[in-house]
Amino acid sequence: MADNLEEIQKSVKKYLIIGATLIVFTGITVWLSYVELPTHSLNILVGMIVATFKAALVALIFMHLNHERSVIYKILAFTVVFAIVLFTLFILSHGDPLTFEGFYDRNEE
Repeated sequence: MADNLEEIQKSVKKYLIIGATLIVFTGITVWLSYVELPTHSLNILVGMIVATFKAALVALIFMHLNHERSVIYKILAFTVVFAIVLFTLFILSHGDPLTFEGFYDRNEE
């Protein structure tokens, strides 16, 4: 914890800057929802990059994970790898052969 007024003021200033950054990136997220990128997957990818940046700021600064032991970073790294694998599977499922035209329109006999 901060011991003197100067350290407290530095901490408050840092939190206000991070808060303003989060507000700006929330505005960017809203703006991106109105922008049509060339592919739908690219829209999702850019949105997830912005959301990941915002989540990292919240976790590192407001949840004080930037002062934790290295085991926390190993767990977070595993989580990031797992999320990347899931997003890759999502993108690869775009060409799923089971979603061809008329597949769900068949009459059951």
